[in-house]
Amino acid sequence: MHRKSAYILFLAVLGLLAIGAVIIYSTGAFARDSRGDSLFFIKKHAVWLGIGLAFCCAAALIDYHFWQRTWAIWFGIALLALAVCFFLPAKNGSHRWIIYHGWSAQPSEFAKLAAVFFLAFWFSRFEKESARIWRGFILPLAIIGLLVSLIVTEVDLGTTALLGATTFVVMFIAGTNLALLGALSLGGIGGILFLATHISERMARLTAFLHPEQFKQDAGLQQMQALIAWGSGGISGLGLGNGRQKMLYLPYAHTDFIFPIVGEELGLRFSLLVVFLFVLVIVSGLTIALHARDRFGLLLASGIVSLLAWQAAINIGVVTSLLPNKGMPLPFISYGGSNLIVALFAVGVLLNIYRQGVLEPVAAKKQIPVRVRVTPRI
Repeated sequence: MHRKSAYILFLAVLGLLAIGAVIIYSTGAFARDSRGDSLFFIKKHAVWLGIGLAFCCAAALIDYHFWQRTWAIWFGIALLALAVCFFLPAKNGSHRWIIYHGWSAQPSEFAKLAAVFFLAFWFSRFEKESARIWRGFILPLAIIGLLVSLIVTEVDLGTTALLGATTFVVMFIAGTNLALLGALSLGGIGGILFLATHISERMARLTAFLHPEQFKQDAGLQQMQALIAWGSGGISGLGLGNGRQKMLYLPYAHTDFIFPIVGEELGLRFSLLVVFLFVLVIVSGLTIALHARDRFGLLLASGIVSLLAWQAAINIGVVTSLLPNKGMPLPFISYGGSNLIVALFAVGVLLNIYRQGVLEPVAAKKQIPVRVRVTPRI
C-alpha cells in the first residue's frame, strides 16, 4: 500500500474538496454576510482554493529538508503575526485575525505548521536526548509555549488544545519519557478546563454542552440546530439545496457547522463518506510517515497528519454534540482561506516526503549498473 499512499491521499483530499465546494455553494446564498450575492462565498472560496492548490504544488516540489533548515524563520514570522493581531480591531470578540480590505487571515493556522516544523527539527537533531528531561521535554515545551501563550491570550482555546495534542503526538513518536508525557497531558487538560471555567463565554458553552435542552436558544443554539439537521437528513438526505437549517437557523452553516448541512442535504451516506475520506487521509499520511527517508521526514509527516486528524475529530465531535462547542473549521470542506491554504500546503509537504521516501529509492533500485570493458594497452 505504501507505493500507492500518495495517490490515495490525493484522491481523498480531492473528494473532500469537491464535497466542500458543493456545500459552500448550497449554503453561501443564505449566509448573513453574503451581501446580496448568492455566489459571494463560492467565488471567494474558489480564489482561496486556487491559492491553496498553488501552495500545494509548490510544497510538493520543494525538498522538505528546506523546512528543517529554515524553521526559525517561519517560527519567528508566526510569532510576529500573532502579536500583530493584538494591535488590530477585534472580530467576534477575539484578536485572531489580520483583516485587510474585506480579506482576513488567521495567523494561528500558520503557527500550527511552524510549530510542527520546529518539533520535527528539534527531535531529529537531538534524537539521542529525546528521553531526557531538559532537551527532550522542558526546552521544546518552552519554545512551543511562546506560540501557545499568544494563541491562548487571543482566547482561542480550541487551537491551543489542537496544538497541544499535536505536540503530544510528535513527542510520543520521538521517544519522550512516557511519565513526562502523562503529566503533560493531565496538566494540559487541567489548564484548558481552568481557563474554560474562568471565562464567562466558554463557561456558558460548557454548561450548554452538559444541559443542551436548557440553553437551546442561546449558548446551545448551534449544537441543537445541528442535531435537528442530522435528524432531518436521515439516511438519504433532503436533497442538495433543500436543506432548511442553512436558512439562518444554524449560524455559521458554511464554516464551522458545515458538516451538519452535509448530513441534512446529502444524508448519512455522504456523512459517512466524509468520515471515510478523512480516515484515508490519516492512514495514507501515516504510511508516508513510516516510509520517510529520515527521522525529520517521519516526525514532520506525523505532525502534519496529527494536525489534520485532530482538527477533523474536534469539528465532527462538536457538531455531533460529543464535545463542547468550539469554533473550528472542518479541513478541506469548511469555508475559510487560512485553514484551506495551510491544509493544502501540508498535503504538498506530505507528497514531497512520499516522493523522496518511496519513489526515489524505487528508481534507484531499478537502475542497472553498466559494465565498462577496458582494453589493456599493449
